[in-house]
Amino acid sequence: MLEAAGFQVELPRRSLCCGWPLYDYGFLGLAKRLLHQILDELRPAIAAGVPVFRDELLNLFPQDADARRLSAQMFLLSEFLDREAKDFELPRLRRTALMHGHCHHKAIMRMAAEQRILRRVGLDAREPEDGCCGMAGAFGFEREHYGVSIKAGERALLPAVHAANPDELIIAGGFSCREQIEQTTGRHALHLAEVLQLALRQHETGAGRERDACDERCPCRRRPRAALAGAMAAVVWRKRRHE
Repeated sequence: MLEAAGFQVELPRRSLCCGWPLYDYGFLGLAKRLLHQILDELRPAIAAGVPVFRDELLNLFPQDADARRLSAQMFLLSEFLDREAKDFELPRLRRTALMHGHCHHKAIMRMAAEQRILRRVGLDAREPEDGCCGMAGAFGFEREHYGVSIKAGERALLPAVHAANPDELIIAGGFSCREQIEQTTGRHALHLAEVLQLALRQHETGAGRERDACDERCPCRRRPRAALAGAMAAVVWRKRRHE
């Protein structure tokens, strides 16, 4: 999608982790070492010119100028497209959707950019009543917290997912939220990047063939999976030069 919008996408040369799971258990020393790796790897891009980078990074490195610059240069996909690709015509996706915002997303970045991008795509998206999915990182996987995790999710989010039409997309940016939704409802929630990928695929198949594009390759048709462990890789975007 970023390349379709005219940007050159560069990935770090090695895998990087923001260390988010470590904060809940007090491993701040290890978390700082992982953030140091990110600063070292991205330093050329920083010199040239997401919840963790807006919050924990600055708290752990309050005097580091590169940390402040990196924080200012980090965008969610929705924020980047909303700010840097205002004139790019996003592919249309005529579907309804239920969109749930991750707690950190809503608290630190808000959901305005996400909502604007979905409107540009043409999705008729609604949000459930405010509430936590209950997973909260590793919290919901721990035996002593499982009951609380399920009760939190069942307050608003999970009933809304259960009530959603089978053809309605479920959108959730947080990994924990997507895992909770999939393990408790059997629905595969999509990240915004997957929604845009689906829209782009349908656009490429030609007008009037929207349903054909939503085949077995479509992320919304994946089968429920077991719990996954993931690491966040930072992405640096540079606008492509047009001669």
